[in-house]
Amino acid sequence: MITVFLPCRAGSERVPLKNTKTFAGVEGGLVNIKLRELLKIKSVDTIVLSTNDEKVIEIARAFKSDKIIIDVRPEHLATSATSTDELINYIPEIITDEHVLWTHVTSPFLSHEIYDEAIKMYFNSLKEGYDSLMSVNKLQTFLWDEKGSINYDRKQEKWPRTQTLPRLYEINSGIFINSMEGYKKLSDRIGNKPFLFETHGYASFDIDWPEDFELGELIYKSLNKDK
Repeated sequence: MITVFLPCRAGSERVPLKNTKTFAGVEGGLVNIKLRELLKIKSVDTIVLSTNDEKVIEIARAFKSDKIIIDVRPEHLATSATSTDELINYIPEIITDEHVLWTHVTSPFLSHEIYDEAIKMYFNSLKEGYDSLMSVNKLQTFLWDEKGSINYDRKQEKWPRTQTLPRLYEINSGIFINSMEGYKKLSDRIGNKPFLFETHGYASFDIDWPEDFELGELIYKSLNKDK
């Protein structure tokens, strides 16, 4: 089976109380929405919620689910200065399952169906030589840095058709799946050959800034207006 790791520390700096404040009329906000979806995933038997936030703990306990395991994260791993690498190295201390799915509450439109699909694809991809999986957004458009175009040659053609451009991929941080062996050997939440799992549309939406939160609320209300 597979364990979900859901990190959710207190002290969001860009959006205060981002994880727990009411979102689109939903009490308990992004934490509530995420836990509801995670509990519906068929192939997951444990959700490790790692937090130092009492409000997050209160929201999680209200579910009264044996699947949710609350890890009260040490304060030195719950500051704005804590690196992702430090948190990765913490995983083997709190999870014993063979495979780990790392996700975030800030991806509110990742449904349990998408998680199930990603898990299925992960295990299938292991048979094909991949060692992990991460969710990505496909970028097939005109990309530049400060020096100019980076994925096409303007000396050959200034404005090629976008469908002829090489595909590049942006990691959207919605889903990472890796084996515990990979965590221990590489100190990473992906391996050396991750399968690139494309998410599309709203599923790729990530809440990082205040305007993301506001836009996310509008989208959520629109998608759920008839429910």
